[in-house]
Amino acid sequence: MLIHLEVENVAIIEKLDIPLYGNFMVLTGETGAGKSIIIDSLNALLGARVSRELIRSGSDKAFVQGLFSNCDKYNDLLESMGIEPQEDGSILLSRVFTDSGRNICRINGTVVTVSMLKQIGQRLVDIHGQHDNQSLLREETHIELLDSFAGEKIASEKKEYRLGLNKLLQLKTKLKEIQGEGKQRERTIDTLKFQINEIEAANLVIGEDEELEQQSRIMAHAEDIILAFSKAYTAVYSDENGDGSAIDKIGTALDEVRNIQDLDSSYEKIAGELEEIEARLVDVSREIRIIRDKTEYDPNLHKSIEERISLIQGIKRKYGDTIEDVLKYLDNSRIRLDEIERSEELISSIKSEIASVEQDLHNRCAVINKLRSQAARRLETGIIKELNDLEMPKAQFEAAVVPCPDEGFNANGTDKVEFLFSPNVGEPVKPLSKIASGGEMARVMLAIKSILADIDDVPTLIFDEIDTGVSGKAASKLGEKLNRLGKNHQVICITHHAQIASQAHAHYLIEKKEQSGRTITSVKLLENEDRENEITRLLSGEHVTEASRKLARELLGN
Repeated sequence: MLIHLEVENVAIIEKLDIPLYGNFMVLTGETGAGKSIIIDSLNALLGARVSRELIRSGSDKAFVQGLFSNCDKYNDLLESMGIEPQEDGSILLSRVFTDSGRNICRINGTVVTVSMLKQIGQRLVDIHGQHDNQSLLREETHIELLDSFAGEKIASEKKEYRLGLNKLLQLKTKLKEIQGEGKQRERTIDTLKFQINEIEAANLVIGEDEELEQQSRIMAHAEDIILAFSKAYTAVYSDENGDGSAIDKIGTALDEVRNIQDLDSSYEKIAGELEEIEARLVDVSREIRIIRDKTEYDPNLHKSIEERISLIQGIKRKYGDTIEDVLKYLDNSRIRLDEIERSEELISSIKSEIASVEQDLHNRCAVINKLRSQAARRLETGIIKELNDLEMPKAQFEAAVVPCPDEGFNANGTDKVEFLFSPNVGEPVKPLSKIASGGEMARVMLAIKSILADIDDVPTLIFDEIDTGVSGKAASKLGEKLNRLGKNHQVICITHHAQIASQAHAHYLIEKKEQSGRTITSVKLLENEDRENEITRLLSGEHVTEASRKLARELLGN
């Protein structure tokens, strides 16, 4: 539960430091004193989107921090976020938001994202305001409320159903892509056939482009190559100039060393090395002659090589950076062409799979409908009992579950759910939007929230003026209901009703005043005479009477 709240520079709040006591607390104060700002601050702390307009004028940032106790059950979630749980089971949330749009969020001192803050925040606090009453007017919220009441079993069925729905949407998308429009399909076939034929006609071989480029370089320099190897051969093996070839000179050197090699072992070694050189020169001269003799310039061959290189480069510009890429493109194009040409067979297969998935979804929708219908009867019974406790003994409530398979599948199946209501005997149930007044709507919402709270394990429930439009006697019943909710939850209620405020375990007064030329909001825990005075004000307004003071004492049990 929330045991401490700090707020700085939010709207007209300069600085608030609020320790919270008891399981059922109320906040009261004049209109505009800042009660809604505290709710806005809590929403920010729990990860809601915030506006820069919420930052107090003259400040560049705002700060909200809340300390929650008895949170051991969330340790696994904290650890999954990389946050170390506290030994005492507490959780400290904080958020700084600036006029530049920057947010700094922390959980137990660890910096987190806003989404992580929201993930833990929605497990700690559930805030219900006047807009929640209005949400009852929207039919689409009814199915969400009923499914929340139905519990884990329907949640599990809906999870499997949604997996099937995603599969159905993927199949329909694939079918649409394959079918396409007739002319577009023919154009795609023609394009693929042209590309396949063009690549196949090239008869590409991996590595041939590099080999051809090497051949082209040799052809382009054939005369230089022949001349160079001819001179090299002459220098190594023949003696056209009469100076002696390299082999002749090595032979002469070898003869001289052989004459003295017996004198020293090192001379013999040198003679051996000269023999190796002579043999190697013979081999090299042979290689030089072979290359010289086979090198020739053939202009026709050179032209054909250049044309082949040009063809390959053109193919690579269209279909890939390398021959490997081009051949991979060819394989993919063949596969795609085959799929399109076999599209009738493929279309038939996909349609058959779609029919199977749709049948499975219809079966799951039937199960979900049964679970919803069963839950609807239980919800009706529970809400009627709650409404009876809230001074509406003749009210009727119905959660109508209507299967609409012809309207197709949606995220919740094929059912429509609508809450119907009749406040008086003899009147048929009709949609809430056409029957309920503001006070009736508040009581219906509290009845629903009371029932859901028994299922929901969110520890802190905050009610922001949901008693708007409720009369005195009904307000007293609302207070009793909130007090009972406080036995299993921490309940914080912003109210204008003395009948509700008097039943709280702790009562806080929100006041607005001027200080140093600025408007600020303060919070005070009321006790004894101060609380009696505030209850009296709620009963009579500015004109306090002895009768209203006496009634205030009675409400407080004094």
